Amino acid sequence: MPVSTPWIAYFCLALGMSLVGMYVGFSKVLVAAFPVFLLAWLRFGIAALAMAHWLKREPDFPPIDRKTSRLLFFESLFGNFLFSICMLLGMRYASALTAGVVMAAIPAVVALLSWWLLKERVAPRTWIAIVLAMSGVALLAYGRSADVNASNALLGIALLFGAVVCEAIYVVIGKRLTGQVSPRRISAIINLWGLVLMTPLGIWQATSFEFANVSLKLWGGLALYALAASMWTVWLWMTGLKQVPAARAGVFTIFLPIASAMFGIFVLNERFTSLHAIALGLALTAVLLATWPSAKSPR
Repeated sequence: MPVSTPWIAYFCLALGMSLVGMYVGFSKVLVAAFPVFLLAWLRFGIAALAMAHWLKREPDFPPIDRKTSRLLFFESLFGNFLFSICMLLGMRYASALTAGVVMAAIPAVVALLSWWLLKERVAPRTWIAIVLAMSGVALLAYGRSADVNASNALLGIALLFGAVVCEAIYVVIGKRLTGQVSPRRISAIINLWGLVLMTPLGIWQATSFEFANVSLKLWGGLALYALAASMWTVWLWMTGLKQVPAARAGVFTIFLPIASAMFGIFVLNERFTSLHAIALGLALTAVLLATWPSAKSPR
């Protein structure tokens, strides 16, 4: 029987990670205006207000049991709290070149965790796709100029790799959650946990921050950042994960560094070169290879 290809799920995964990549790029602007913990706390607070109506259980899903509650907490701990800290601090200390190269490791880490924790079989062509994806994004990153001094580079690399591991854990735990809780409710609950975890650090930095110095334009950018990071991207990703194995979904995380680089090129007016074109070609080839349906696979 021919396989029904989940194109809508693929689109949700790609769009979700593209939005993550764009807000990662935009976070460089916000980090220059806000302290890291305060920025993350404001993000979770704004999103909590926007998603309050998503907390209600939908009739098609069972009540949340103790095991699912633990998974939701760890999903937020790694995917929201620790990822935000590592990513925002990493973008402060590392260059765009370094960030792109390190973030390109996300698909490989997702595949390894899926194989180890979820016992998913990782097909040979998925591994090939991962290699192509990492090669393409690494090549793209190689073409971007460094902008930090060597003394900060090691710290930036360590923080960004921490974000990579957190994102991979987020993908794997999310796969287990999608059958138990609706994507909208997952988004709202893990954002609320992120707000709780970040509140002590956020209040600490808020007490000495001059809010009057922030322009209206930056406040608007912060609001969009909060909605994209905590609401839209999580819903898109969880919706896609309902139909796609975690290892294959991990390949779509290549859109994170690609979108971040494109944000720099088109919004920050960085020069687009043939190196960028080759890297994007490799990345898109990886997605086609990973998602092309197999006639022998069960529906």
